[in-house]
Amino acid sequence: MTPTRSRRRPFGRGSATVLAVLAAGCLLASGCSASGGSDSDRGTGGADAAGKARTRVALITHSAPGDAFWELVRRGAETAAAKDGIELAYESDPDARGQAGLVRDAVADRVDGIAVTLAKPEAMRSAIASARAAGIPVVGLNSGIDAWRSGGLLQYFGQDESVAGRAVGDRLDDLDARHALCVIHERGNVAVEARCAGVKKAFGGRTDLLYVDGTDMDAVADSVSAALRRDATIDEVVTNGAEFALAAVKSVKRAGSRAEVATFDLNKNLVKAVRSGDVQFAVDQQPYLQGYLAVDALWLYRVNGNVSGGGEKPVLTGPAFVTKENVASVAKYAADGTR
Repeated sequence: MTPTRSRRRPFGRGSATVLAVLAAGCLLASGCSASGGSDSDRGTGGADAAGKARTRVALITHSAPGDAFWELVRRGAETAAAKDGIELAYESDPDARGQAGLVRDAVADRVDGIAVTLAKPEAMRSAIASARAAGIPVVGLNSGIDAWRSGGLLQYFGQDESVAGRAVGDRLDDLDARHALCVIHERGNVAVEARCAGVKKAFGGRTDLLYVDGTDMDAVADSVSAALRRDATIDEVVTNGAEFALAAVKSVKRAGSRAEVATFDLNKNLVKAVRSGDVQFAVDQQPYLQGYLAVDALWLYRVNGNVSGGGEKPVLTGPAFVTKENVASVAKYAADGTR
């Protein structure tokens, strides 16, 4: 995949993805006044009456443009930034070299902290080392649970994807499935690969992997349909994102297959599909929580030296299974754009 955006840009200038903590964010923190409130209202990281600079944090992910999943991560990060009085910049690039370049940009701009995903850990190693050399704390989220400590990150917030994959495999056994198709929309993404590997390890039936181009949803649907037509014994399609699950539902119908669809990850449209029975279940890793915790952790480290898990253990945000039986309990939050 090729980079989707220009990278050489100073922190906080000229980008639609750069987020300042606006007055509206004050509504998310208790006790804010129209004039901005006291230092304690804004958090130690905020600007004081003498004009002390805010804490500046960069959140840098491997998201493709317009991905609804990453909007949940971003919203969680925004909420934490508003609470803590942080100036937050969000940048993304699905190309690992481009993402590493964004980290180097943040280092050059002397931010106070960086939160980063490690979908391709080796490609990010040098850029993260430059942040450490500059004395900038880095935390990980979402991807890279097996690489964050060796990469020198302070903390990690996310789901253990191998554990989540094995949990899905066990659930497929409980549902008496026999032949699963695990759809991988980004080859080499360690999180996605680990999920399907976990499914294959735990599931008592047969598991096939299908690699598709996740940037082209029509092509994804066509590839899944073709696979179902080739092998009528496939009775379960497992996807790695809500939008891919919805595409797979269409694929099953087009192929005239009786296969069920299950997925990792959740959004408001997927909630509807679980409710209707079009999707059997979703594994929620709580991306909003990942974004929130990553930004809040950098603030806590800066103002109080806190390190979650002692710097040795990740903070797990999933897996949580959402089924037809319990989907009502998360529907409101999904509709609000926080699940």
